[in-house]
Amino acid sequence: MNVEATSAATFHIDSLAGLARPTYRPLTDLKRCPPPSAGGQVHLRHAMEDNVSKGKVLILGSNATRIEIKGGRWGATGQYLNETVVPAMAVIDAGYEVVLATPNGEKPVIDKASDAPAHFGGDKAAYDRAKAFYADHPSMTPRTLRSVIEEGLDNYAGVFAPGGQAPVVDLMQDQDVGDVLRHFHEKAKPTALLCHGPISAVAAMPYAREFRAALIAGDPDKAAEWAKGWQYAGYKMTIFSSTEEKVIEDNILHAKIYFHMPYALTLAGANVTTTPVDFDPYVVEDRELITGQNPRSDHPIGAALIAALDRQCEGKRAA
Repeated sequence: MNVEATSAATFHIDSLAGLARPTYRPLTDLKRCPPPSAGGQVHLRHAMEDNVSKGKVLILGSNATRIEIKGGRWGATGQYLNETVVPAMAVIDAGYEVVLATPNGEKPVIDKASDAPAHFGGDKAAYDRAKAFYADHPSMTPRTLRSVIEEGLDNYAGVFAPGGQAPVVDLMQDQDVGDVLRHFHEKAKPTALLCHGPISAVAAMPYAREFRAALIAGDPDKAAEWAKGWQYAGYKMTIFSSTEEKVIEDNILHAKIYFHMPYALTLAGANVTTTPVDFDPYVVEDRELITGQNPRSDHPIGAALIAALDRQCEGKRAA
């Protein structure tokens, strides 16, 4: 396991400002990785025309726009802008293509709570670039997950799922997400999940929908029963912490959700750790799985995913 953490932070949104932004290797340093299979044109790079993609990375997007809250009501939700765009841009800058796919083929709705420069270290220019990338870059035009699966998952070098609470609603119980994650698990290909994104790993269970329903019903014994056979049982991972979730419940949702993320993954059999300081960047690696705890883990998980992709690429080149 490789654990990476950086300086402490509190929730106050202004505390996200002033973070150092990492740099990535220049595109002229890139070396082509042997493709997993033939076919496909390189058209997603915002790079020099003579650079060739090192491989494709699938981004799992959510279509959920609301989440169940206690009392039989719903709260607004969506996908976090920085969690989606920061790793995607880093992966592209490292020489890979990205392909966004969602359950219904529609573009994820960005959670309003994430639509602010504060989630980009207070850097308004970085925020504007992220907004423009998400709005206009060809890679952010989604496909359906089913079309990606039918085309062939062997075409992809890695997979990434960002957070926001939206994946708790759809991705964690989506059958196509389950097919995708089982493939990447069986092939031991880099699988990166950020913030609430790691809850998507539940979809690989044989009975993911039943597991989630038992959590909603408050029946941990039944949930544990449905979780048997989960591919990621015993894996070390992190996810949005219960104390971080309470901040969102108190300050954004103004309501309680039915279950917290570490509880769900622990009940399923994962070895979950989180940082003692809320919103402190934290990334955990165990075998092919890379998980990041919170929105401020966007840059660290991007770097960890790129490193894993490059190791895989070098291994293929050496073979």
